[in-house]
Amino acid sequence: MAEISSLDDSLALWSAEPGERAGRPLLVLLHGYGADERDLFGLVPYLPPEFVVAAVRAPLAPPWPAPGYSWYAIEGIGNGDPATVTLAARQLIGWLGEAGRDATSIGLLGFSQGASVALQALRLEPARFGFVVNLSGYAAPGELPGDAELAELRPPVFWGRGTHDDVIPEFLIAHTTDWLPGHSTLSGRVYPGLTHSVSDQELADVRVFLDKRLEATL
Repeated sequence: MAEISSLDDSLALWSAEPGERAGRPLLVLLHGYGADERDLFGLVPYLPPEFVVAAVRAPLAPPWPAPGYSWYAIEGIGNGDPATVTLAARQLIGWLGEAGRDATSIGLLGFSQGASVALQALRLEPARFGFVVNLSGYAAPGELPGDAELAELRPPVFWGRGTHDDVIPEFLIAHTTDWLPGHSTLSGRVYPGLTHSVSDQELADVRVFLDKRLEATL
């Protein structure tokens, strides 16, 4: 399988200038299929200001004429192949080697594909990440070496999704429903009528979750 390209650090959007990032918690935003780093960066006003927020661009371009960028090809989503999700997660971890060096902690917030990559990164390096916010995403099937450690650490994970989300296959929702409680301290909500999107109520719930993560570090 071909390696995906590296994340382009010059394209990342930051909520703080370089001199204002050290010694603060870092929250990394991972957009969904067909979007880019600007998509979730619009959430910054709704997030706790104590976080330094970084939004990164996925490394792949979807087949023309689809817009934006993707973390992995969606053609294999129906068979649940986790290999491409793992490759994308390793790229994210590699980028964080420098970008997250001076952070007191690192949390991940992703939508759809970005959420799946966030959970996969957590599985690859369970001790590295303080929490994950999974919006309309899923946990990739299969086993990873870090799963046993993750089951012991049980880091906080927020999972939000809508009852009318017809993008993520049902078998992946069922797998995630079974898998997450045994590998995380799970919270979240299923939002009636919500499609494959984020609602105001969900953003409010995410803010509460993030505020609690900050309180836990005090």
